[in-house]
Amino acid sequence: MASVSIWAMVSPWTPYLLALLALIIVHEQITYLRKKRFLPGPTLVVPILGKVISLVTNPTKFWELQSSFAKSTRHGVSANYVICRFILYISSPELSRKIFTNARPNAFQFIAHPFGNKLFGENNLILMSGKKHKDIRRLTTTKFTPKALAAYTAIQQKIIIKHIESWLDAASKSPTKSIPLRFLIRNMNLETSQTIFVGPYLNEESRYQFNVDYNYFNVGLMTIPIDLPGFAFRNARLALGRLIDTLTACTEQSEKKMMQSNQEPTCLIDFWMQEVLKELNEANNNNKLNGLQNPPKYTHKELGGHLFDFLFASQDASTSSLLWAVAILDSYPRILEKVRTEVARFWSPECDEPLTGDMLREMKYLEAVALEVLRFRPPAPMVPHLTSEEFRLTDDYVIPKGTIVFPSVTDSCLQGFPEAEKFDPDRFMEERQEERFYKKNFLVFGTGPHACLGQRYAINLLMLFIAIFTASIDFKRHKTHGCDDTCYIPASAPMDHCKVFLSKRRM
Repeated sequence: MASVSIWAMVSPWTPYLLALLALIIVHEQITYLRKKRFLPGPTLVVPILGKVISLVTNPTKFWELQSSFAKSTRHGVSANYVICRFILYISSPELSRKIFTNARPNAFQFIAHPFGNKLFGENNLILMSGKKHKDIRRLTTTKFTPKALAAYTAIQQKIIIKHIESWLDAASKSPTKSIPLRFLIRNMNLETSQTIFVGPYLNEESRYQFNVDYNYFNVGLMTIPIDLPGFAFRNARLALGRLIDTLTACTEQSEKKMMQSNQEPTCLIDFWMQEVLKELNEANNNNKLNGLQNPPKYTHKELGGHLFDFLFASQDASTSSLLWAVAILDSYPRILEKVRTEVARFWSPECDEPLTGDMLREMKYLEAVALEVLRFRPPAPMVPHLTSEEFRLTDDYVIPKGTIVFPSVTDSCLQGFPEAEKFDPDRFMEERQEERFYKKNFLVFGTGPHACLGQRYAINLLMLFIAIFTASIDFKRHKTHGCDDTCYIPASAPMDHCKVFLSKRRM
């Protein structure tokens, strides 16, 4: 009876509600087409959702289609629509650089994720710009000095060797079974990142919970952004809060340590805290530095949040590049042999001496291989930016305010270079120096205000892993159809998670 009475109340309004709904849908389509103008892309989109289902269920196919659309025109730009958001994909290296270099409050906001504001929070370093952003970047340079990098290399080597030994032990028990490296390398990188970034300040219980929460965060990155209880996106946002709380406690412990005299930094937060305390002490002693205002003061919470930003920026990108290095070197035995020959001149698994940063700097071919891995398969294929104001991209197209723009690092890196589709480390050797001649295409570490500060750290880690892995292990890919296609985790990775057969290398 009640349902009948409700229907009786609603039914007279039904035609008006349907008409209103139709009007909203038509308005949405017209707005999309008005923004899209002459750019290639779907003509009609699903109301509200747009192409989000395609993006979430098969991101590889979605972005390949956007890339093919963009390359079909002289502009190198394509359009689409995802959850009430107009988006642009840019394959042109010139226009991609234009986006990167105009990351400023009245042009583009670097957001790292299509829904970065909601997920990371407005005070995240990734989303920051202006003077505070510059101050933090200036302080950050102390984390990647030669002294700091040397300390990190020693730590990384121990962790890499420990994990490789565990992989070999597992492989020896099932020699006919291939092992997917994705999660093994991811776990190795988590331990590496935790140890490098916060060193002794995480106990075993905290490390375990950190890994659990980081997995929640990763899963949430790749789902539809529904911020309601029980959904992966909400779990990711809550996990991020717990991760920052953990790192905040680490910054407090680091400050107590570094305030004591004669304490040497042993991890990244120590190097950072040393510089923060140095600036604050100078300001307190002199009141002002050279007539300038006192340097900014940072809360432990802020530093913990910024620490997570750096960890997030390095963690999945490093996992991606290490996976691609294994996959690619398996396909190029001649290059693999050259790497092993060069590494053997400096280090072997049997020697008692560590593989040092000085040794890595001498390995020019290994460095060329690492750079070519990054160019050939960039770990971050696209870097989303949010348009703060209307922006003239070309003579005949203005990007509307509120558009999410995806400059493609992959498309840029596969243009300009001679035989760009070919994996050829020699392009980075002294004789050719293509990294100089085609610098504008090599956008792996970005450019402009948000260019990656840790690029030397990333290259060193990739070189160190390749050196130790290839010297210690004989490996063979378990080749299957489509195994080298790209998937997103959220960084790029081989579709099969890099399945390999492993055995200890006999010298």
